[in-house]
Order: sequence, then C-alpha cells, then structure tokens
Amino acid sequence: MTDDADPDDGPEYDIDFRADPDAYEIGRGEEGVFKVEPYKSELLPLWSYSDEAAAEAAAEAIYERYERYRANDEFPGMDMARKYLQMGYTRAMRYATYPGGRKYDDDGTEREPRKWADPDKRAAALVFAEYWERVREDDAYQRAKARHRERTD
Repeated sequence: MTDDADPDDGPEYDIDFRADPDAYEIGRGEEGVFKVEPYKSELLPLWSYSDEAAAEAAAEAIYERYERYRANDEFPGMDMARKYLQMGYTRAMRYATYPGGRKYDDDGTEREPRKWADPDKRAAALVFAEYWERVREDDAYQRAKARHRERTD
C-alpha cells in the first residue's frame, strides 16, 4: 500500500502476488477480489453473470485460468479464481432474489427476498455454483491451501 492511501478507500496492494505469493492472505469469502494483482487483471475481464450463457462462458474461462494456476503451483491465483467463481454465484443470486439486485431500501431496511425475482440470474448463479464447487473440492486446491497456510502462519 502507498503511504498516502486512505485505508478506508480499499487501496490496491502494492504487491505482485505472483512474484511474492507468501504475501497473499486467503481472507474470508471474496476478500481481496478487486485488489490482488496480477490476478484481478487476469480474472475480472472474464467475469460476467448477466445470464446463463454469459455465466457459462465466464465460469469456464475462469476455471481454465484456475487450471493454469494449479499447473504452475500458483496458490494465490487458484484461490482468486475460486473467489471469482464464488462472487459470480453470490452476485447472480442477489439479483435472482432481489428485484434489481437491491437488497436494501433507501432507508437501509432489508427488502423481502423474492423467489425467483430474476430466473435468468438464478440460472447464472447455478452455473457458477457448479464450477465453484469443483474448485473447493479439488484435492490439489485443498493441498495447496494447506501448504500456503503452513508457510504463512
């Protein structure tokens, strides 16, 4: 991070996580998905959840990157691919259950979810869920995650 960056703004990390993988922290859920370079720049352009076809193309492309990162033993990339697949699911489900994707009213109260406010987004979410599960259950991912935690803890 740069010295003049406001930590509340969520500044980009000043780290190349491919060159320094031990600096990568797994975090919770989708943390770091828009900050961890060079993976953000490689994965974000692939990510789309507008409908089932877009989700299928996006999830397949992200999974292909995951396989490339796995072959190169790049755990930060593997985990970031997992996060983009997870984020595809969560974002699409937000639109699937809340009209316009808005979970909260203007006054901050949570809106009542609808089953299924947007069936196209639900179909997109299910595509991402399948690929996300493939990564989570991949033995190579689990082993790489355990090795990464051992090195960085």
